[in-house]
Amino acid sequence: MTRRHFGSVRKRSSGRWQATYWHDARLHSAPQTFATKSDALAYLSIVEADIHRGAWIGPRAGKVTLRDYSAEWLARRPDLAVRTVELYRYLLDDHIVPELGSSTLAALAPSKIRGWHAKAAQAHPSTAAKAYRLLSSIMRTAVTDGLLLASPCKVTGGGTERAGERPIATLAEIDALAAAMSERFRLIVLLATWCQLRRGELLGLRRRDIDGLQTTVNIEQSRTFTRDGRSLVKEPKSPAGRRTLAVPPHVVDSINDHLARFTGADPSAFVFTGTTGVPLTPGVLQKAWKKARESVGRTDLHLHDLRHTGLTLAAATGATTAELMHRAGHASADAALRYQHATKDRDRVLAEALTELIKPAEIVPIDGKSASRARPNRAQVSSGE
Repeated sequence: MTRRHFGSVRKRSSGRWQATYWHDARLHSAPQTFATKSDALAYLSIVEADIHRGAWIGPRAGKVTLRDYSAEWLARRPDLAVRTVELYRYLLDDHIVPELGSSTLAALAPSKIRGWHAKAAQAHPSTAAKAYRLLSSIMRTAVTDGLLLASPCKVTGGGTERAGERPIATLAEIDALAAAMSERFRLIVLLATWCQLRRGELLGLRRRDIDGLQTTVNIEQSRTFTRDGRSLVKEPKSPAGRRTLAVPPHVVDSINDHLARFTGADPSAFVFTGTTGVPLTPGVLQKAWKKARESVGRTDLHLHDLRHTGLTLAAATGATTAELMHRAGHASADAALRYQHATKDRDRVLAEALTELIKPAEIVPIDGKSASRARPNRAQVSSGE
C-alpha cells in the first residue's frame, strides 16, 4: 500500500489499483479501480483539489438511485404528519419515481428534470408543481449530504401552482344550498360559509367547541382521513389555525336547533354525525353535498368553495387583511389577499353608490327665491371646483 499526504492507494489481487481517502470523518473509495498506480494517484489529486475548492461530490452519488435515496429521505422524516407522508409517497410512486427513479443522483441533470416537469405539467399542472417541490427538497438534502454539488432542480416557477379562480355562490344560492341539504347536514353549509370553516374543521367540531353564551366557535382540532379510510384527529398545523370565531347572529338559531336535535349531550360529542349516530365521514357528506348542488344548478361548486365564498363576502364588508387571516386561520397575508376581490352582490352595492354621485339637481333657496344647484361630483370636489 502506498500512502501519501491525502489518501492512499493499494494494489488488489486482480492487479488493479484502488484509491481511498478520508473526508468528513468518513472513509471513501473511488467509484472504480485503476489500471495503473499513477492513475489512482491522479484521481486522489483531483479529489483533493475538489475538496479545497468546494466542488467535491461524494462517490455514492454515482451509485445511489433517486428511487433508493428518496425512500431513505422519507424514512428519515419522522416530523412529517401522516397525511403529508401519504401525499409524498403518492407523488413519488406515481409521478417522480416512474420517470426518474432509475437515474443515479449524479445523472439527474437540469435538462432531464426540465423535460420531466414539462411532460408532467401538461397533464396535471397542480400535481406537477407539488411533485417538483418535493423533488427540490430531496435534492437540497442530497447537496447537504455531499452527494451533489448543486441541485439539478432549476425550473423557474416549477413549484408554483397556478390554480384557476374558484367559483363563489351568491347569497340566494347559499340559502338554496342550505335548504337543499337534509336537516342533519344543513348547518354544515351555514358554518362553512359564514364561519369559513374547512371540511376537516367541520368534521372535527365537538359540542364543547361551541359557546352558546358568547355565540362563538372554537377551532381546536380537525378530523381527516387517511387513504385507507382511517380517521385522524389532529391539532391545527399552525397557531393561526387555532382560533375563536364570532358566529354571525343569523346563524345562532340554526346552531342551537342542530345541537338540540342531532348532537349528543356529551361535551366531546361530534357536532355532525350520520343518521346512525356515528361520526360523519367525507363520503356521506360528499354524497349529500353533490345532491344539494345539483338541485340548485351549481355542479361547479365544491364544498370548500363555501369557505371561499364566506371569506370573499367578509372582505366585501371591508374586513382588513388581519381580520381575514384570523377568520381563515391563515398565518400568511398572501393567502388572505386572494379573497379581496369583487362579488356579484357587492358589485350591485358599488353600482348604486356610483349613482349617488350624480343625484338630480337639488333645490337650494337663495335670498328667499328658489334656485337649482347641481350637487358636485367627486372630480369637482377633488379639483376644488
